[in-house]
Amino acid sequence: MAFSSCREDVDAAALQVYDGPMNTSININLVSSDSAIIRSEIKAPKQLEFENGNLEFPEGIDITFFDKAGNITTTMRADRGYYLREDNLYKGEGDVQVDNLEKDQSLKSEEIFWNPNQKKIYTEKFVSVRDGKTLLQGAGLEADENFSKYSIKNPMDSRIEFQEDGM
Repeated sequence: MAFSSCREDVDAAALQVYDGPMNTSININLVSSDSAIIRSEIKAPKQLEFENGNLEFPEGIDITFFDKAGNITTTMRADRGYYLREDNLYKGEGDVQVDNLEKDQSLKSEEIFWNPNQKKIYTEKFVSVRDGKTLLQGAGLEADENFSKYSIKNPMDSRIEFQEDGM
């Protein structure tokens, strides 16, 4: 007795494993608190969740930091965002802006990392920092998450004073 089949054998190596998102969420709002006090809030129009626990925010991400009284101290935004679960690290890319509302400081870069465990933000990319009426530029920056204390690793320009009209 003989059996035959019209079905072709499939090469298992030719099959592709799906590595795309397992979940998609729209208009997310994630609040982090400590002792019933809101410390940070993450908002994004779209969140993609992957099997390894990583998240992607392809339409942008906004992170807001609060003081103990519940006042907004600092905002951070980026065109695209990522959460790397294994490192517990957020990454912002594109037009990245950080604003410390209390100290009238702002940062612009094309990439930034936020480590919630260490409560630090940092980058190795070019940065432009406005501190009051002073503009500082350089490559690489390390700061606390509220962007109230910072250091530029490789300053490229000395302090440049500018006027309110942008000159």
